[in-house]
Amino acid sequence: MLTFLPRSSLADAPFEVVEGRPDSRVLVVCDHASPAIPAELGDLGLGPAERSSHVAWDIGAAEVARELAGLLGCPAVLTGVSRLVIDCNRQPGDPSSIPARSCGVAVPGNAAVGEAEAHGRAGRWFWPYHTEIGNRIAHLWRHGPAPAVVAIHSFTPRMGEAPPRPWHVGVLWNRDPRMAAPVLAALAARGDLVVGDNQPYSGREINYTLDTHAGAAGLPNVSFEIRQDLVGDEAGCRRWAAILAEALTPVLAEPTLYRAEIY
Repeated sequence: MLTFLPRSSLADAPFEVVEGRPDSRVLVVCDHASPAIPAELGDLGLGPAERSSHVAWDIGAAEVARELAGLLGCPAVLTGVSRLVIDCNRQPGDPSSIPARSCGVAVPGNAAVGEAEAHGRAGRWFWPYHTEIGNRIAHLWRHGPAPAVVAIHSFTPRMGEAPPRPWHVGVLWNRDPRMAAPVLAALAARGDLVVGDNQPYSGREINYTLDTHAGAAGLPNVSFEIRQDLVGDEAGCRRWAAILAEALTPVLAEPTLYRAEIY
């Protein structure tokens, strides 16, 4: 049973920042870090079980992101509200940005969101989060070569009536293979993991944050999806942060990684 809960409610803040070393060349981001729903939105018509489930957030992803940032000595930016309030890995206006239905669960509080409310939610939570990511990347780039960006997500072991998902971790990427290819090889070489290459989701389909902040600028980037039953408590989160850090460290140690290349 999943027991891991968010460290604290971030409903009054659009994002959380983990600081890193001054010489860091990497930024970690976490788009679905919190299940928090601001008081003014009530419960969006959902019960406690739905509000704490994968419907509302990526279970374990925030703690993995914090731990990974600590191991790499780099900064991290994490969202402060549930993806049911507004999904920070979707283009505003996309129907899945403020979903009326998520993972087969109806979200009554999102059923009749008008233009003004949608605009307000984006202004309150979506844009501040992405502005902070942009500012952090700008700071790193001003003080060194082109930085790398790593995104952390998690996925439910089973979606609806579909067969159980076999992967322990997925490596998601779009066009730039510089980080994904060696990380895939490193994770597969362990021999104890089922590793998905753009599975169970594809970085070529849903990749707003990395495409916007890294891909468009030619920055090296990669996204990880970890199965939620493996990061349902703090021990699991620490273990997976260590696994990812081990796979990433030799890749991040390569000086030629840090340059802008458009693919």
